[in-house]
Amino acid sequence: MTSEIVPGSDALDLPEGELVRSRVEADPAVPLAAALDRSLTGYAVFEPQDALLLDDEGAGVVTFEDGVPRSATHTGTGAGGPDALADLAAPGPYDVELRELRGDALAALDRPDRRVSPGLAADRLAGDPDLAERTRAAAPDAWTDDADADGESGSLDAVEAFLDDEGKVEAIRDRAREEAKERAAEWGLDGELE
Repeated sequence: MTSEIVPGSDALDLPEGELVRSRVEADPAVPLAAALDRSLTGYAVFEPQDALLLDDEGAGVVTFEDGVPRSATHTGTGAGGPDALADLAAPGPYDVELRELRGDALAALDRPDRRVSPGLAADRLAGDPDLAERTRAAAPDAWTDDADADGESGSLDAVEAFLDDEGKVEAIRDRAREEAKERAAEWGLDGELE
């Protein structure tokens, strides 16, 4: 059985697999660590609750082999690999599902243009260097070698691309202003911000 994620014009057929975790998470490090701790072979679907920050509606899909991220795809933008993680990077919360796959069901999702280095999801989505290092340590040596190109320089490219997207930056600023006004009103300081 397959489930289909259909945001925008790009559909992604995913093997349904067994749902092992489904939660709303403010911190993407939590499901990434859960996948690592349970040595998950399968995938996670990250769907930001605040779609305003994305160019298109969509979800990020990160595949795992034995708990180590192997590939990433963004269903709204159609991006794969490090670019998919950059498109997904937004303030949470996220609706996150972890699904376990059996046999070779994951092979259909494993394409070279979607590959990511083992620690990249923890670096880019969670900003968690300790989790990134733990993930790299759990990965086979060949994976770290074949994906090093999207390491440090890839992270800089993603940050630059994000900062160049004025719409995303302005959406974050607007959201921060609204949250500050709401908190100020809760604390009785709304007159202080004028």
